[in-house]
Amino acid sequence: MISSEQTVKDIAVSHPLATRVFQRHSINFCCGGGVALSAACEAKGLDAKRIVEEVEAEIAATEDNAARWEKEPLERLIDHILTTYHEPLKSELPRLQRMADKVLAVHGDKMPEVLGELQRVFTSLRVELEGHMAKEEQILFPMIRAGRGSDAGAPISVMEHEHASAGAALERIRELTDDFQTPEGACTTWTALWAGLAELEKELHIHIHLENHILFPRASEA
Repeated sequence: MISSEQTVKDIAVSHPLATRVFQRHSINFCCGGGVALSAACEAKGLDAKRIVEEVEAEIAATEDNAARWEKEPLERLIDHILTTYHEPLKSELPRLQRMADKVLAVHGDKMPEVLGELQRVFTSLRVELEGHMAKEEQILFPMIRAGRGSDAGAPISVMEHEHASAGAALERIRELTDDFQTPEGACTTWTALWAGLAELEKELHIHIHLENHILFPRASEA
């Protein structure tokens, strides 16, 4: 049974399919997932009871083949994060950067404040994520693989801080893109940029959730 008094992150950990519902309603389950679902719904003007029912319906209607990462070996979870999130980001971030630069250069006069700030926020996010992944791959993940997760409090704290920063950047990007609603008359590149940023938000939320709420706590206790 799911209760609206459970925290959003705990529901997401125990029921991975719940993240689909949370994403549909823009309920933050990664950096802001430490609040009760009822509080998260109230903040967005949502009916918590209906959200619980939607989560339960999602679970009932779908054959749940989602891996239960809170039960899998830490090494397998790290491998999953690397192959599913890190590797795609290494090519996706430069692709989005090229589009953001192009849209600003070609259409900057149409929405100068929006497109200029969007390009700056995304560029900062890209630089931060690339450095963040390098630190995880070179320092934190090897420590966890070596069974030294309990000694990794300092690097984990740094990673969590950077996750919060990335989450704030994603929120600002959503604001600047008007919830990823493509402006009327937008060209193909502009449309593709908005779609790519929406997908980036979706994937990063799950990525951060897996690290903040499953990998890091389990590694610290190992």
